[in-house]
Amino acid sequence: MRYSKLFITGYDKNTNWMFDWFMDNFSQHTDIPILPYDFDEFKTPIDGVKNWFKKPFAMIDAAKQAESVCWIDLDCHVQGPVDDIFNYLEPNKLAMVEDVPWSSRRGETWHNSGVVAFTGRPIILDEWASRVALGPSVGDQEVLHGIVREGMKRLIHITDLPRKYNTLRLDLLDKSAPKDISIMHWTG
Repeated sequence: MRYSKLFITGYDKNTNWMFDWFMDNFSQHTDIPILPYDFDEFKTPIDGVKNWFKKPFAMIDAAKQAESVCWIDLDCHVQGPVDDIFNYLEPNKLAMVEDVPWSSRRGETWHNSGVVAFTGRPIILDEWASRVALGPSVGDQEVLHGIVREGMKRLIHITDLPRKYNTLRLDLLDKSAPKDISIMHWTG
């Protein structure tokens, strides 16, 4: 069965304690199906890829199963409507929220990879997957940032989502959170 729209998430043995909490909150705000990936079991085409670095591989896999896909990290509290996130998608781009706290702290634009939506199979997914397969010492977000940081790559590969779709814990501390929050991301 091929879906029109699909949400996905992932977990492993260290984070599965959050799964029921995530699903309870998620199911209150959408009827769009969700496909959870068990990263302890999910096999990637490249051996040796560790759990959270499997995220772009899960996205590639989900692109085979749906026209439009939205990844949501398990530490995200879905607390408002999320179906309209798919209205912001552009062909061959990842739709993400700017990570305002990191952008401010680091003096350059960052996007947070806790919520990533797309239609089709953007080519940036394959580059992201290839880079995380190399076993970086930083997280998947840092790897993606390294790819899109130079020149026009960010404009070519990323479109901005409204901040309500991925409000970060640091946004609360920095008092930069939007008024309406659909997804609260309890990072760190």
